[in-house]
Amino acid sequence: MNSCLLIAGEKSGEEHAMTFFRELKAQSPDVHFYGVGGDELKSHGMELLYHLKDFSSMGFSEVIHKIPFYFKALFHIEKEVIKRGTKTAIVIDFQDFNLRLARKLAKRGVKVLYYVAPQAWAWKAYRAGVIAKTVHTLFTILPFEKKWFKDRGVHQIRSIPHPLMRTYKDELLDIPTKPFGSWEKKLKILLLPGSRRFEIHGLLPEFIKAVEELRKTHLVEIHLVKVGHVSQDIYDFYADKIDVVYASTELTAAMRACHFSLAASGTVTLSTGLFELPTVVCYKSSLLNVFIFDNFIKYSGPISLTNIIHGEMIFPEFTQDQANAQQLTRVIRSWIENETVYNEMKGKLKHTKHLLSGEDFSIPDYISRVIHE
Repeated sequence: MNSCLLIAGEKSGEEHAMTFFRELKAQSPDVHFYGVGGDELKSHGMELLYHLKDFSSMGFSEVIHKIPFYFKALFHIEKEVIKRGTKTAIVIDFQDFNLRLARKLAKRGVKVLYYVAPQAWAWKAYRAGVIAKTVHTLFTILPFEKKWFKDRGVHQIRSIPHPLMRTYKDELLDIPTKPFGSWEKKLKILLLPGSRRFEIHGLLPEFIKAVEELRKTHLVEIHLVKVGHVSQDIYDFYADKIDVVYASTELTAAMRACHFSLAASGTVTLSTGLFELPTVVCYKSSLLNVFIFDNFIKYSGPISLTNIIHGEMIFPEFTQDQANAQQLTRVIRSWIENETVYNEMKGKLKHTKHLLSGEDFSIPDYISRVIHE
């Protein structure tokens, strides 16, 4: 049987994969898919060599501790590719690991399809050269990426709609209108403190403090999206403060219900941009991560994807100690007290989805053709 390697080393990577995997699997019944993924890919017939929960890490300090594991995984995966005679691999985001793997696979004649281009434009621009030498096709999801990579020698590029455009295809046709002052009876604020324990531990207390301050002048209803793979005790500590709780699968309903959001930096801040939900973006990391970023990484642009694709700071961003209750309260108050500022931001957010449209072609068809070439 023909085989195809698929690497989705993070939850977001699995979500990207699921935008095309079901259809690809149906079109390629003769292909056995295996590699790194989560429960959802497994439930749709993919053989897991590793579960993504063992792979994912965030920040330099976490990655350093897992370096031995990653090298063992690289060796094992390469060995499986050789044993199975695999000729095609789909690697999704997860750039440090996947680019190392791409080098190994390319030397063995494997066609590497890189889905969701590494953010080399933000840091490590030399990776464009690595991609040019090792990748069969690069799939880009941000509007400026195709030209950026092409200018640096990558020629086989397909620009695709951001995976969230597929995820929310129907919901984006009917986004609730929330005019200025719609919160006069009840101000609904959505808390999105992240998907990792250290994020939630660092941000949720500040989010709660900010909302408590707003409650001095407004009737506020707190909505919270929980993630299932994090121990629930961290949420339980604030249970008496939260009015409405959603599972992570109910994010769309949460965004539609609320007026504003306080969110950890990540893909979710593009979701709030697509749903025109004004968001304060926060990021906290370890001191080691901050030291490395400040001293070795030259990128100085925005961290929120909504801001990146618009090319301007629509969502306020706060990092480290600046991500505190005082700053968050100040921003929310500026939105609910200034109609001009609020309407200008909402007008810009309406264009978010138009910036994320890619080429009009079938991704499963394209990948299936490459597998069967």
